[in-house]
Amino acid sequence: MTLATVKRALIFGVSGQDGAYLSRLLLERGYEVHGASRDAESQPFQRLSTLGIRDRVVTHSAAARDFRELLQLIGSIRPDEIYNLAGQSSVALSFSQPVETMDSIAQATLVMLEVIRYLKLPVRLYNSASSECFGDTPPGTASDESTPFFPRSPYAMAKAAAHWTTVNYREAYGIYACSGILFNHESPLRSERFVTRKIVTAAAEIAAGSRRRVTLGRLDVSRDWGYAAEYVEAMWRMLQQDEPQDFVIATGESHTLEELTAAAFAHFNLDWHDHVDIDPSLFRASEITHSRGNPEKARRVLAWEAETKFGELVRLLTESVQCPR
Repeated sequence: MTLATVKRALIFGVSGQDGAYLSRLLLERGYEVHGASRDAESQPFQRLSTLGIRDRVVTHSAAARDFRELLQLIGSIRPDEIYNLAGQSSVALSFSQPVETMDSIAQATLVMLEVIRYLKLPVRLYNSASSECFGDTPPGTASDESTPFFPRSPYAMAKAAAHWTTVNYREAYGIYACSGILFNHESPLRSERFVTRKIVTAAAEIAAGSRRRVTLGRLDVSRDWGYAAEYVEAMWRMLQQDEPQDFVIATGESHTLEELTAAAFAHFNLDWHDHVDIDPSLFRASEITHSRGNPEKARRVLAWEAETKFGELVRLLTESVQCPR
């Protein structure tokens, strides 16, 4: 690939799980990769280092809600593709920080799209939407691109607003902008504040003898869990289409948190019943009981399909945990 044909990508949220895996994928495809973070000078970018690509990603400081900062950054980099992965990412935290959640997701997406409109750049924008926008999926069904949104948390409200803002700018201003409606996706890079990481870490520590119990919330909720390293491939494929479209990205399977807990503890030859306490104070104010996605459109149009299913995903998560001895 010559310098004249090298594509340039800008990732907002490059320090996160998805940002790290996406950076690696784009570098493997010969991209020049830039990443934006609120304070790049003080950010360790640990996930990029874990994947061995920290020195290959050019990082910049930018507040995604600041029009002037984004105008200067995007105008100077002039990327071919922008990936909007930034924003407050915890559903649970959004109940205590609703304003920050709305600003960092919905407002930031609006500013990003407005900067693209103002600069009139031929850039393609990927926006990260969420399965949380759908709310509960009735048992026996799966949410697809035509399923109405029924958000049940401040996080879901913000993601729904960002999704429809993206649709509006695509239709009203002719911007190449699309959203991936991603169902839950995990990896060894997942932050410790997420329940999947909390469970596998606790199981490893109990097996090692460094703790005896772990406290969790509801275990009867079910989710469609996939592998984040595969989901970023779908993001990239979305921006390679002739016309921008929105896609549900999921495995098409749903499992309960109890199943995940049982599988994680079983990996360490433990029975979870002997070590788990349930605390009602950890229940969310408004909970999604069942969630499952229909990825048929992604299979048909993007030729993308999740390869890592539930059992293999749990194995990846448990084997990545460092057990203290």
